[in-house]
Amino acid sequence: MNMPDAQSLASWMNPSQWQSWMSNPDALAGVPMPGAALLRDAGATVKPEVLDTLKNEYMAEFGALWQQLLEGKTPEIRDRRFSAPAWIANPVTAFSAAAYLLNAKFLLAMADAVEAAPQQRQKIRFALQQVVDAMSPANFLATNPEAQQALIESKGESLTRGLKNMLADMQKGQISLSDDKAFEVGRNLATTEGDIVLETPLFQLIQYRPRTETVRQRPLLMVPPCINKYYILDLQPSNSLVRYAVEQGNTVFLVSWRNPDASLAKTSWDDYTEQGVIRAIRAVQDISGEDTLNLLGFCVGGTLLSTALAVLAARGEQPAASLTLLTTFLDFSDTGVLSVFVDEPQVQLREQALGQGGLMPGRDLASTFSSLRPNDLVWNYVQSNYLKGNEPAAFDLLYWNSDSTNLPGPMFCWYLRNTYLENRLKEPGRLTVAGEKVDLTTIDAPAFIYGSREDHIVPWTSAYGSMNILNPARRDANRFVLGASGHIAGVINPPSKNKRSYWVNDDRPENPDAWMADAVEHPGSWWPLWADFLAEHGGEDVPARTQAGNADYPPVEPAPGRYVKEKAD
Repeated sequence: MNMPDAQSLASWMNPSQWQSWMSNPDALAGVPMPGAALLRDAGATVKPEVLDTLKNEYMAEFGALWQQLLEGKTPEIRDRRFSAPAWIANPVTAFSAAAYLLNAKFLLAMADAVEAAPQQRQKIRFALQQVVDAMSPANFLATNPEAQQALIESKGESLTRGLKNMLADMQKGQISLSDDKAFEVGRNLATTEGDIVLETPLFQLIQYRPRTETVRQRPLLMVPPCINKYYILDLQPSNSLVRYAVEQGNTVFLVSWRNPDASLAKTSWDDYTEQGVIRAIRAVQDISGEDTLNLLGFCVGGTLLSTALAVLAARGEQPAASLTLLTTFLDFSDTGVLSVFVDEPQVQLREQALGQGGLMPGRDLASTFSSLRPNDLVWNYVQSNYLKGNEPAAFDLLYWNSDSTNLPGPMFCWYLRNTYLENRLKEPGRLTVAGEKVDLTTIDAPAFIYGSREDHIVPWTSAYGSMNILNPARRDANRFVLGASGHIAGVINPPSKNKRSYWVNDDRPENPDAWMADAVEHPGSWWPLWADFLAEHGGEDVPARTQAGNADYPPVEPAPGRYVKEKAD
């Protein structure tokens, strides 16, 4: 990890440098300020009148802050990174935090004001945000009073523990977000009882054992993302969506994707569609004896599932009695902050390296996603684990977050170009997958579409875009539900916790903001709404079958199976 040198840090905290820089845009080339080089190298320019406004606002706010320091007043700090009493116990540390926040505010305002295309401006702002977050005084022992206090109180033990933690993470190749020793897949994660009833080189198919005497006639097949392990849907019994679905009287099947190794280095999007999702659908149809199934896709699993259903529709098949999409892109018009990683040069670079074969390392993918929330997923743990010498707490969701998976290069490159870069999937007939023209509008199934309000991976307005693609001739077949929180925490919100909230609106306007304007907020979990949707399309109640699989699909091993336990290189 590259740390700033003392001169750079001093420049960042020194208001005179800021005053000089903001009074003269040409000074940008000469000020050794973190972030200035990014603006300069990007060829960023700001209109003089806008720069003058920013300069005057900055000078006024800094003057007020300086006056507070002279009068011995503690500045008001509204940032959880500096919420501990130690930050305001000393006027110098309080001023340091307040000055940092003020400087960061105006540097980011400068990024927002640059004259550039929207995507270029977003890239500049993202890069500057990374610098701003990295330069927080909370990230350095010399400027973090909490860490200094822990050092004194522990008589140096906190620093010893912190160095030990840092060296262990360096050897592991990633920052520890959770206590690795607290969890084990199959012991206290992914414990819903079931059996592997199909194993292919690409996935294992789990059939979960019933927990009710009767079940719905039509089974439920879940397709999780292949970018992470499936057990985000089956963490612990108290927050397992899988167990909840089983307890609601559904026969549940789930695809457990293999963590790709060299043997899968040439696997394509077509393979994931035909040999993955469609193969799983065929198996569930055979085992259950039902032609139509309730189907669920989560994130890229939903994109794959929708692709597969469009391929089957082109072949004259409609296997979905219902379709649930959780935080899923079908329309990639707005990919949020992830768009900073996707442009023609970057995609071409990936295609040259991996397009014909190879693996996209799971750690690289994990680092990319962590960079979207660096304060939460990087610097928070640098401060706690290294500066203060704390051991990370046991947190199942963050343990899963660190359990990364590889992706086959050809599949990954196809996904980048045809969805994120060129947004072809939503255009009827534009793409050919598994030998068929893909037309998502031909999927004939009522849809339950879910988005998370604070999702930084799939903006909820983009998730809502599926409402305008599926069932175009009967919009009333689609329903959208908006949950509170982010990409994962919004989805994993069991009723037993009685947390968060969700929004519903029976109207289905094309514009998501119009939908939100009339949406009604309800406390608690959206899961019961989804359970009712499954029940509506699940058919009659029938006696639960206690035997997994059938003669053609005998049980291979107990769930969770060995694929989910394979680690990325």
